[in-house]
Amino acid sequence: MTLHKTATPPMGWNSWDSYGTTVTEAEVLANAEFMAEHLLPHGWDTIVVDIDWADPTARSHGYNETAPLIIDGTGRLQPDPARFPSSADGAGFAPLAARLHALGLKLGIHVMRGIPRVAVAADVPIAGTGATASQIADATNVCEWNPHYLGLDHTHPGAQAYYDSCVAQYAEWGVDFLKADDMLWPYQAPDIEAYSRAVQRADRDIALSLSPGRDLSAANLEHLRAHATMWRICDDLWDRWEDVEANFARLARWAPLAGPEGWPDADMLPLGRIGLRAERGEPREGALTLPERRALVTLWVMARSPLMIGGDLPTSAAETIALFTNDEVLEILRDSTGNRELLRERDLVVWTAARGDTRWTAVFNTADEAREVPFDTRSLALGPAPTRVVDVWSGSDVAVEGVHVQSDAARGVAPGSSVVRLALEPHGCVLLRA
Repeated sequence: MTLHKTATPPMGWNSWDSYGTTVTEAEVLANAEFMAEHLLPHGWDTIVVDIDWADPTARSHGYNETAPLIIDGTGRLQPDPARFPSSADGAGFAPLAARLHALGLKLGIHVMRGIPRVAVAADVPIAGTGATASQIADATNVCEWNPHYLGLDHTHPGAQAYYDSCVAQYAEWGVDFLKADDMLWPYQAPDIEAYSRAVQRADRDIALSLSPGRDLSAANLEHLRAHATMWRICDDLWDRWEDVEANFARLARWAPLAGPEGWPDADMLPLGRIGLRAERGEPREGALTLPERRALVTLWVMARSPLMIGGDLPTSAAETIALFTNDEVLEILRDSTGNRELLRERDLVVWTAARGDTRWTAVFNTADEAREVPFDTRSLALGPAPTRVVDVWSGSDVAVEGVHVQSDAARGVAPGSSVVRLALEPHGCVLLRA
């Protein structure tokens, strides 16, 4: 099979921001049922179980140094049956995948680069080879932030065989999406290639997402396109405005490169009820203000980043859930081209996207104070005299005034063009369509 590519950016939910390493099957199903009822009609279709689903001692706020990860006789991870009861007796994630598929959803799981230390300590045999775990492990290339794995020696054919056996098991379970972590910082080219080969050899279409993306250079673009469905372009993003603001520059670099060949990923949306048992913080409705939340979603959509919601869906505020169900906004994610930054001056950032004769423009205010700004419609890529301009989030019309005399009333707009006057909240945005 070939590497699974998607025509539009993947959209779903991930357990990390809410539950860290500790999510349970019941919590996964509660979010899946909410998604199927409320979000699937708007394009959201993937449920991702994040890291340490094989750790029976998982806890919030970090990793256990010597976690007794559950593995089978060939070193492949198995779900903790205490947290995932349907996985008992070797069933793995197959029953959970079947439940999600019946809802019209896809199952994703988190995986790590390398091989579990517990597999190496037991020196288990590697399926399909005469090698053992200790012979293919590489103790010189270990994860810098997770203590549970050793690297793989890719000069040994057993390393590829190990990845092949793991992904074959995931395909047998019915997994549709793999979030492969510790791949991009530092950039682990042999692991990326080996894991991608394993996915392509699997008897199932599986999307491959690479993380974590810190300091990721666009020099890797063609390699990433050849070996992944999507890839992170930043470290973990949390509910802090400085995290969001830092992605303006990254997305300006990566958005023009996004498309069905591969999707640059600005990370999960830390929106809704998060921190229930997470790595960071206590239970809370994400700390971003409503204007900041709207700006985040707008930027991700304008850049055509994959969208993965981090908040616990059933307990998130209705005003947050409404950000995920505006089809006029999501239309940009699914069906636009030319997505790029037009302007960044002082505290104002402008993005554009198009489809045929339709133009979308997002204007962001990164300042801490509200402001009202007159804009030349030409500088917003809306032309000198658009017949109608709509605020996409509210659905209301925006007044367009023709300018016939240069004056302070429309400063910076020359006669013959038009002006729109935008009221921008602190860290807020306006999304326009013409």
